[in-house]
Amino acid sequence: MTVSLAQTGRAAEAPRTGTWIPLALRALLLVVLLTFLLAPAIFEPILRPLVQDNAPAIYNQGSLFTLTLLHLRIVAIATTAAILVAVTLAILVTRPFGAEFLPLSRSLVNVGQTFPPVAVLALSVPALGFGEKPTLVALFLYGLLPIFENTLTALTTLPPAVMEAARGAGMTDRQRLFRVELPLAAPVILAGIRLSITVSLATATIGSTVAARTLGEVIIAGLQSNNLAFILQGGLIVGALAVLIYDGLSALEARLRRRAGL
Repeated sequence: MTVSLAQTGRAAEAPRTGTWIPLALRALLLVVLLTFLLAPAIFEPILRPLVQDNAPAIYNQGSLFTLTLLHLRIVAIATTAAILVAVTLAILVTRPFGAEFLPLSRSLVNVGQTFPPVAVLALSVPALGFGEKPTLVALFLYGLLPIFENTLTALTTLPPAVMEAARGAGMTDRQRLFRVELPLAAPVILAGIRLSITVSLATATIGSTVAARTLGEVIIAGLQSNNLAFILQGGLIVGALAVLIYDGLSALEARLRRRAGL
């Protein structure tokens, strides 16, 4: 009996250890990222071998921390707009009065995936000018599809028994939408948002080609001066942001699934 209890204790301890190790690694990544953004000079000895003599090893044409905040702001604005439009469209086409507009809605949200972001930028600049606006348009269009499709899937695959129980309880269509359908669909919707944000974080770098303030400035500066350290800095910051945000949203999605009993 003593051996069995000990084995049970070790078995219970293993999942906890397995859970804490990834969390510790992500916390370490966050600390390293913030340290690099706030005090990049600390990392100069590591990046020095990647540059030619007398070339700067740390990006020196602006604040990396400021560029990161501006990069995140562009992604946040574009994703928020995409969420509002995509979720609203998905709700409308899953109602009886809007079902006939499903093919049209799918065609509209597919536009962003049909046209590469670079093409959207090229078409937007003559109308909107250089700067942040063309980048917002490109990211907005590119982020619609995963959010729309996930929302549509979530709302059309809800448990029939739950929906019938909600009707039997006398809930109106509006009450069922906000009290039953959207809470149950939230984890799947969030998965689409997570994918959209991850793609937008990387895609936003091309906004710097039309004078938007993003981390693409660091990569472009590295390409222009043949400075591998600059290119690496821009790429690694974007990659670290993508990993941290992806993992954070994944944890939130898992929590929503547990709350919804899925």
